[in-house]
Amino acid sequence: MQKSNFSQLVSEIVAKDSRYDIKAYTFVREGLDYTLKTLKRNHSSAHKHVSGGELLEGLRQHTVNEYGPMGKLVLNEWGIHSCEDFGQIVFNLVNTGILGKSDHDRPEDFIPGFLFDDAFVKPFLPKLKDPLTKGLKGSRAPRKTRVTPSKKTSSKSNPSE
Repeated sequence: MQKSNFSQLVSEIVAKDSRYDIKAYTFVREGLDYTLKTLKRNHSSAHKHVSGGELLEGLRQHTVNEYGPMGKLVLNEWGIHSCEDFGQIVFNLVNTGILGKSDHDRPEDFIPGFLFDDAFVKPFLPKLKDPLTKGLKGSRAPRKTRVTPSKKTSSKSNPSE
């Protein structure tokens, strides 16, 4: 499909259903291409169907690769807050004829998915302390700082005592 036709059709989708930004549709289309490439399927192959689960994994990887720790924020800006939103976008594209589907494909295929915090936030959080080594995972345990009491000053040097 030519890029101008895609843009025009997506503009029509967004005019009817404004839940998702135009960029979300472009990203899902790019995510499908990424998924096909990852699965070593190309556009000339006879079998290029991608399941909902396969597409979700491809979209997760594509988000992390493109946006890193900002992935969840970017998706949220476009109106995508869950895997179900990815499914709604896909089926808006299917209903417009941009994407095809098999008889077994349903929007519900995207509902189990993954949690966005698990996929896009947790991988970028600092490592937690390991209770066995009392240090950060992958690093040496921190040195304990020894605190010594200060010496008392003599009464001769401090007249207030």
